[in-house]
This record gives sequence, C-alpha cells and structure tokens, in this order.
Amino acid sequence: MNQEYFRDLFPIVATHIHLAACSQGALAKPVSDAIDRYKNSLLESGTNWGETIKKVAETREKFAQLIGAEADEVALLCSVSDAISAIATCLPSEKNKNKIVFTDIDFPTVSHIWLRQEVFKNDISVIGSIDGEIPLELYEKAVTHETLLTSVPHVNYYNGFKQDIGAIAEIVHRKGSLLMVDAYQAAGQIPIKVKEMGIDILVAGTRKYLLGIPGVAFLYVKKDLAQKLKPRATGWLGQVSPFEINNPVFHDGTRRFETGTPAFISVYAACEALKMILDGGVGNIEEYLIKLTKLAIEYGQEKGLNLAGPEDVEKRASLISFFSENISKAEELLRSKNIIVSPRKDVIRIAPHYYNTGDEIIKAVDELVIAQNI
Repeated sequence: MNQEYFRDLFPIVATHIHLAACSQGALAKPVSDAIDRYKNSLLESGTNWGETIKKVAETREKFAQLIGAEADEVALLCSVSDAISAIATCLPSEKNKNKIVFTDIDFPTVSHIWLRQEVFKNDISVIGSIDGEIPLELYEKAVTHETLLTSVPHVNYYNGFKQDIGAIAEIVHRKGSLLMVDAYQAAGQIPIKVKEMGIDILVAGTRKYLLGIPGVAFLYVKKDLAQKLKPRATGWLGQVSPFEINNPVFHDGTRRFETGTPAFISVYAACEALKMILDGGVGNIEEYLIKLTKLAIEYGQEKGLNLAGPEDVEKRASLISFFSENISKAEELLRSKNIIVSPRKDVIRIAPHYYNTGDEIIKAVDELVIAQNI
C-alpha cells in the first residue's frame, strides 16, 4: 500500500494536521467501519460471541505476524500496564537470581508496577540516562548474574531515542537475565522481529502507531519461557477448559495470561488497524518516516528550535521533541490552527505517521516557532 493511498484512508487529514501518533494515532475509515460492524452486529443479532472470539484469534495472529512470532506466543490484554503486571506477579524469585533492572526512560507505569512488588522492591536497579540516552556500557554495568529480568523501552517516549535491542539482548543474556521490551512507541513504525532481536517478553498497545483505539494490548512471551510461568493474574480465558472449577489447566503458551472478556469493540478496531499496518509494510513506513524525521529536525533547528534527543536519525524514531517554555500554551495555539501535537514535560512532541506529508511537518514547525515567540 503506497503512502498516498494510505493517507486517503484518514478523514481527519482533510481538515487537520495530525502529528500525535505517539499519544493517539489518527482514526482510519476502515478502523471506524470495523467499530461500526461490531456495533451493528449487536443491533442486528443481539449477541455475537462466536464472531467476536474468532476476531480475537485473528487479531492475535496478525500481531504475531507483525513481530515475527507464533500466535500461541501472544496474549491479548486490555493495557500494557496489565501485561507488565501479569509478568511482574508471576516471575519466580530465587535467592541468587532476584534482581530487576529498568531505566529512567521507561514509561512511568514500569516503575509503578515493579516498586509495588514486595518480593523485588529491595532488589531493583534503575539505569540513569545521559541526556535522555543510555549507552550500552551502562547495561554492562547494571545487569549482573543476579539479574532476573531487564526491562527496557524500544523507544524513549519523551525524546524519541531508539535503543539497539539486539545489542542489549546480547548483554543481558550473557549475564543470564531475561529481556522485556516495551514496544508501545515502536510497534507500527519500526520493524520488530522478536526471534532475531533476542526478545524474551514484549508488550505493546494499539492506540499509538498501531492506529487502533484504547482497550487492546499485546503480551508476547517466547514459547519455552511461557510454559514455565504460572500466571497469578489470569482468568477463565487463560484456561484450556474455561468452565472447569476444581482443576483448571493453563493454556499452552502465552494465552495462559489472558483473563476475562476483552473489549471486543477495541478488538475489531485493532484487527483492522493491524491489517492496514501489515498491508502498508512496516519497512516502508519506517523508510518514509525517516525522511519526515530528517526534515523535521533540520527545518526545526534552522528555525531556531531546540531538539531533545539525538540528531542522528539512526539513533531515534520518528517521535521528534522540541523544547518549549510553555507546552500547554504552545499546544493550545497549534490546536487552534488545527495542528494536533502531544506535549510531555517540557517538550512538544511531533510524531508523524505514514499518513503525514513533508508540507505538514513544515507547517507545524512554522506554527510552533510562532507559538514560542508569543
């Protein structure tokens, strides 16, 4: 699917410049139609359980295809927080293998979850970043042979810094640690192959670059590891026989982490959104977004904006952050011009997707410069 055809699927581009994929991707007409199909199936038939369970399976398969996994290595949950919590509450703690490592560029929910785990709370190490980046030597230092799990973001949600997951995997596996990757800011804009990259556990959601809506997240756990884990956060859909009361048996693979009835309306949206991403080709999307990223950085700096994160596009994703003295005011002024961006801390994040154009980037930067000077 070429870029022009892809862009035509998004009604909002007729009236707005949508540059907030790092927060909520634009809604495509096929995704909206999928939401309507779910609603209409209830209006017309009253109940649609069989149809919706098939849609869950299809969605699971599409995400597995996206990351190079098998369908039974993927569980469908309601949020990335749920997925991380499911892992945090079932990891075995051993005397000499009980340390958890995460970073200060992880999304805050990572810290919130791990610091609430009584069994691990005194054995946590947080890797501090340097100017929003983490050199590989800091992983060499922080991860030891006592580390049970190392949690990292693929992309820094604040400044777009992209980590070399394969290189991190080599380090942590050499120390005997598991690697968990938060791919929420990567999935949909950066190719991910969990087997080739050495990822043991991965979490991602659909409302950002995967172009869905809130209510669906994915948990990948490699098959041999999943078989060893016994979830404490589970439910009837995580069992082979959902109505067995006395002797429940977990599903094989990662499906054991599934819990109760999912948000079916979000599943319909996710399934169609994943189809669009797969049809567009993540490699094509990444290649296109690299061009927009270069343009945004070069033009923004030419106009006097101060970039957060690396200038080198090889070290970053398409999430481009510029410092702003008053982010709320800047966002409000851009919004008044029908330009949608995403503020965070002290930066305005410009996060394009495959539906954006170079002219939109230039317009957004120009208006941001005006907003900075008011």
